[in-house]
Amino acid sequence: MIGLERLSAHELSDLIGAIYDCALDPQRWEATCRKLADICESTGGGICVHDLRHVQSDQLFVFGYQPEFLEKLGSQYAESPMAAADVVSNIGDVSALSMDRCQLLDSRFFREVLQPFGLLDMIWFPALRTGGCIASLHASRSENASHYQERDVCLFKLLSPHVCRALAISDALDIRALRSEMLEKTLDGLVSGVFLTARDGRVVYMNQAAERQIKSGNSICLVSNRVSPTDSAARAALSKAIEDATRDDADTDISQHSVAIPDGVGGGYVATLLPIQGGERSGILAPFAASVAVFMQDPAQAPLMPGEAFARLHKLTGGELRVLLALSQGLGGTEAADMLGVTEPTIRTHLQHMFSKTGTTRQADLLRLLQNSTPPIRH
Repeated sequence: MIGLERLSAHELSDLIGAIYDCALDPQRWEATCRKLADICESTGGGICVHDLRHVQSDQLFVFGYQPEFLEKLGSQYAESPMAAADVVSNIGDVSALSMDRCQLLDSRFFREVLQPFGLLDMIWFPALRTGGCIASLHASRSENASHYQERDVCLFKLLSPHVCRALAISDALDIRALRSEMLEKTLDGLVSGVFLTARDGRVVYMNQAAERQIKSGNSICLVSNRVSPTDSAARAALSKAIEDATRDDADTDISQHSVAIPDGVGGGYVATLLPIQGGERSGILAPFAASVAVFMQDPAQAPLMPGEAFARLHKLTGGELRVLLALSQGLGGTEAADMLGVTEPTIRTHLQHMFSKTGTTRQADLLRLLQNSTPPIRH
């Protein structure tokens, strides 16, 4: 095949493997885009998302460009030959500006966008399309090189299906934000399983608690990369809840999106759905992003008591907090007194003080207030 003379079978295999590695780790896209650019002797490249409806562009994993060029390209993209080609092209169809070299050199796009920044030619293909947005992978050559040739186009045609599949697998254009170290650590600290799903129910991210829930396999599993309860009624209910939560007119009241996920032996989870496609996430990257957050909580899981923070909130003393935490473990007044080394009247005195400070009148109400303050983090 024309273009393959540049690559050995081993190099081609490694490059395709690097492309699919990006589906699992989107931060690898920049390095992989560099490899794709290198094989066709390009000096710049990356991935660009174009919102045709709102005339916006967002450059991701780019290299080899001046910031001023990227700004100029974004502002001129809607009137560019690239936009015209992307509208009529199929996903994976490769184009180069120099396919019609005479027209390119006479175009305003070349004179005002490429030439001032020392660029001669660009090659690209649309890799992902949804709604009014198109994501394309591109590379470029400087004016010191030659225009792209048929062998360059053929080589991109060979690799484009793999790039398209990798992007579709991971929805990498938005999940890159979820891969930030701090956010990932925060999500992994939650007791609840957190599944972020696309509009069609595909899981685009799950935290460590969610992974453990899947591995246990008692209540839920993954089928075709979708959360699938083992109970058929729960499976249908969760599917409908995700569908309802992703409607454009979805009610953001999450109380309407709770689903019981039984395990068949008296336990299971409660799934709470939160639509997350509105607000800022309705912008350019929304079609590629997670649309619903599914929080999967085991009601029987022992929570971590809030302790010091709860005491500061209600101005409890150290002695009062120790009594409250002892009672929260199911101990009676006598047992709590024995454990803490105080008398039962002391326990009752502490309780009366806590009732006054928290606005409660019964021990059950006080314990419920503490329970409602339980942080959603694991031990």
